[in-house]
Amino acid sequence: MSTAWRIQVDAERCIGSGSCVGMAPAHFRMESGVATPVSAAVEPTEAAIDAAESCPVEAIAVRDDDGTVIAPT
Repeated sequence: MSTAWRIQVDAERCIGSGSCVGMAPAHFRMESGVATPVSAAVEPTEAAIDAAESCPVEAIAVRDDDGTVIAPT
């Protein structure tokens, strides 16, 4: 079982909709018009999955500690 997840945002793909910040403000913030993770490593949480799944351009990837993609699916 994973003990930490990694959050990555593809800045080239991000359109700055802010949906991730609205859904998971503890995990995402806006910088220069694009989303960035507050921390690259986070405790497993449904909020991170929901934010990745809600991104309109799938710019967010949530991975477990061995690199397996958790979201988006």
